[in-house]
Amino acid sequence: MPEFYDDLETRAPELREREQFSKLPEIIAWAMNAPGWAEQLAGVDPRSVTSRAAFAALPVLRKPELKERQQARPPFGGFAAAAPGKLKRLLISPGPIFEPEGHGTDWWNCARALFAAGFRAGDIVHNSFAYHLTPGGFVFESGAHALGCTVIPGGVGNTEQQVEAIVRFKPSGYTGTPDFLKILLDAAAKAGKDASSIKRALVSGAALPPSLHAELAARGVAVLQAYATAELGVIAYETPAREGMVVNESVIVEIVRPGTGEPVADGEVGEVVVTSFNPDYPMIRLATGDLSAVLAGRSPCGRTNLRIKGWMGRADQTTKVKGMFVHPGQIADVAKRHPDLGRVRLCVTREAEQDVMTLAAECAAPASGLEAAVAASLQAVTKLKGRVKLVAPGTLPNDGKIIADERSYG
Repeated sequence: MPEFYDDLETRAPELREREQFSKLPEIIAWAMNAPGWAEQLAGVDPRSVTSRAAFAALPVLRKPELKERQQARPPFGGFAAAAPGKLKRLLISPGPIFEPEGHGTDWWNCARALFAAGFRAGDIVHNSFAYHLTPGGFVFESGAHALGCTVIPGGVGNTEQQVEAIVRFKPSGYTGTPDFLKILLDAAAKAGKDASSIKRALVSGAALPPSLHAELAARGVAVLQAYATAELGVIAYETPAREGMVVNESVIVEIVRPGTGEPVADGEVGEVVVTSFNPDYPMIRLATGDLSAVLAGRSPCGRTNLRIKGWMGRADQTTKVKGMFVHPGQIADVAKRHPDLGRVRLCVTREAEQDVMTLAAECAAPASGLEAAVAASLQAVTKLKGRVKLVAPGTLPNDGKIIADERSYG
């Protein structure tokens, strides 16, 4: 079997960077024809965005903002480059957030992830992602069709009927959540039916703990994961090396400090921000709300694109203190006012039935009065008083948390 989907997967990283950034001004200019992007990128000269530094200066669009824009300008907030009547499907994700699907082969860029998981032309694939209004079923079905696979549109629920379809059609592959795969295999075993034709799976949408991965492997199913969203399609995917997730060739991924658009150093946990080159629904620096980190080095599988560690939690750590919301972006703003600070973390606790904020900040050589100055900045930005504790570099955990709510109410 061929090892790679195409030559893009093994090109030199420097070449990939050069080719993607040569296309970036064109996609930004194209996106700005849509009113939502014209507002979001007002004042941006697309021709100037040819480097990482210039790219990082563009504003980040967060999902809650996308939802608000869609409410103000339905259905897509002015971010779709194609009119609704020119699209293939009109879909809804939880939120609700409204999503388009355009025409064309593998519109969601899923085929590459399926190929890495061992799916090939002629395979029969049982797809248990939802088809009712939501995009999941179509994301994976379109990728399977692009590879030349036949798809059983199982959807969700109807376990007995899905088991019967597996027994009759004998699919070699499964797409869906990992826990539903276990449900199907358990149901088949309980009914005394043979579901052993399934040898490989590409799963998404739910956690795959090591214990479940080991159980499925023991039952003869090689399982890999994909990371996808309705706005962006497949962002990254596991390969047989199972060392992180390789970023898809159709997107640019950045890891930024939560609440900001500032890229963090490789290895630092931050929010996943993605730019897609989809001409129907371009996304320029969409913050997914998910935490991850760049994994150093190249994948042993031979693919040369950036790798991320996979899903590591949620970036939106907004919390309410003394009746007022405190946002990660505010804490990042406090840190920016004091260049000597490194990683910061606001801990919210309870003392004497009162909320207490303590900002822990890493600093190698604290100047006299820095603690008081940071406390003053904290109050100016959040409108709340808080303590400041300066700690040595490397003291705070690298988990992407800027706000840690440690309150207990018994």
